[in-house]
Amino acid sequence: MDDGSHDGTGKVAAEAGGTVITHTTNKGYGGAQKSGYKAAIESNSDIVVLVHGDNQYDPSFAELFIAKIRDEGFDVVTGTRMVLGDALSNNMPIWKYIPIRATTWLQNLMLGTSISDYHDGYRAYSGSFLRSVPLDQLSNRFDFDFDMMIQAAVKKSRIAEIPHPTRYGKEHSQLPFGKAVACQLTIFKSAFKFLLHRLGLMRQDTYERRA
Repeated sequence: MDDGSHDGTGKVAAEAGGTVITHTTNKGYGGAQKSGYKAAIESNSDIVVLVHGDNQYDPSFAELFIAKIRDEGFDVVTGTRMVLGDALSNNMPIWKYIPIRATTWLQNLMLGTSISDYHDGYRAYSGSFLRSVPLDQLSNRFDFDFDMMIQAAVKKSRIAEIPHPTRYGKEHSQLPFGKAVACQLTIFKSAFKFLLHRLGLMRQDTYERRA
């Protein structure tokens, strides 16, 4: 996905043999994923893997994600930075580690799930799962990944986690503090709405199960 990039990333990817979907203007983190997933659905893909393009994640781990769906029948596979030698020993900043642990615990409580790291951006989805998701009803912003996990909870999907190393440094992209806080507030708003839906207090079409 080339989401309105100005650094020639799309050209480099195409020259390397990749199929590039290009947005002439930036559609946001979630908007970019939606275009990619819709293209995968149209091509009847069995498995789709999300890897960020900033070299923070090792792409060689993608085969492990694929195998979980292909060989073990999982619907969703998410990476986790909280298991492999612990995130702190992999140089995750403490100011990032503590909020991730706290928010993940609370989000599990609200969604009725048991995930060790809700905020990891290394993901894989089965084609059948993607076809059941109302993509156009989900966020175009950085909370899109969490919206997808809500959909997995809605459908009672089989979710696996893959521990993987993560590179941290100035060359790797991350949200500014203000945007990170705003993103978490939006995520908790979505989690609270889903909790009300689970309890039958406020039904929402986005959270209804679809085949």
